[in-house]
Amino acid sequence: MYLDPFLIISEYSLIKIDMITLRNNERLMAEIDRIAEVAGYLWTKGWAERNGGDISVNLTTLLSEEEKALPALVSSIPLQEAMTALCGHVFYVTGTGKRMRYVAKDPFANGSLIRIAADGKSYDILAEQPIQPTSELPSHLLMHNFLRAKGRDNRVLLHTHPTDIIGMTHCKPFLDSEKITRTLWSMIPECRIIVPKGVGIVPYEIPGTLALAHATIRQLEEHDVVFWEKHGILAVGEDLIECFDAIDTLSKSAQIYFSARMTGYEPEGIRKRWKTTCKGKCNQCIA
Repeated sequence: MYLDPFLIISEYSLIKIDMITLRNNERLMAEIDRIAEVAGYLWTKGWAERNGGDISVNLTTLLSEEEKALPALVSSIPLQEAMTALCGHVFYVTGTGKRMRYVAKDPFANGSLIRIAADGKSYDILAEQPIQPTSELPSHLLMHNFLRAKGRDNRVLLHTHPTDIIGMTHCKPFLDSEKITRTLWSMIPECRIIVPKGVGIVPYEIPGTLALAHATIRQLEEHDVVFWEKHGILAVGEDLIECFDAIDTLSKSAQIYFSARMTGYEPEGIRKRWKTTCKGKCNQCIA
């Protein structure tokens, strides 16, 4: 006699079948692989001490309607503010207290898929284990909510702690967006090309707070990369690798600046105007 296995398997087995369903989604797993790849870069760069930094990626367009409706492992965790532009969206978010070096080895053991509720006021943990998201989750979701409400297809938020960039934000002259942008653009030609909107600056706020999120949102009006004074950097974009590349390029520029200063001189930097794209009318053009 045939027995339908779905009638006899345990709840745990049902959850495992849900995970198999997700892991058979090639587009989803390719994005998870990119998250692991970038997490490894952050660790080897020395930007992810202990559990420093976090990643969130909107995966909604990679999931089928069936996958988006999977039962929750943990449901209805309230949010501090309603995320009205993210209702029903699904994100991968690194876990609280999780190390990037371990995210690189096993993203699903060190992060989770979360689904924003239909009213935007709470979230469920969908997969693969009931791992609590990063303490920066309220900040990340507020920024995702802002970007989506503005119609910007920035699916990715990447936050990390580059030593050289944090060092620059300990120097008062570089707490001016135009000053630090001009300095970093002038160290290497690629920097102006890869980070064309320059960088925003947020004065020091306690990490993980909504005050930090709201201050960052004000900078995201004009920039895709924001420096958090004495804390780190945040990049937003459509692709996680591109976000990493923007931070990596800014870090290289900062290293060149510090290397030049170690000779005892103020670096001259690139002086040519970038007239090919802005025709000299851009107020951030290198003079």
